[in-house]
Amino acid sequence: MSEKQRTIIAAGLIFIGFGLFAWLLPDIMMAAGNLSPWAAGVVVVVFLLGFFAVFWARSRYKDKG
Repeated sequence: MSEKQRTIIAAGLIFIGFGLFAWLLPDIMMAAGNLSPWAAGVVVVVFLLGFFAVFWARSRYKDKG
């Protein structure tokens, strides 16, 4: 399998994972919001930062390999 194919597959899996999480995000936020409004905010921040952090980590790993 070529490096380009591996990159496309990895990006696809990451997008599918975050897409599923985004689809469930309103329910997760409502559950967290029952605990605290701050908890719901933390869920959103983790989602947004996690999206960029995964791609940043992937690029760092790819540069070393």
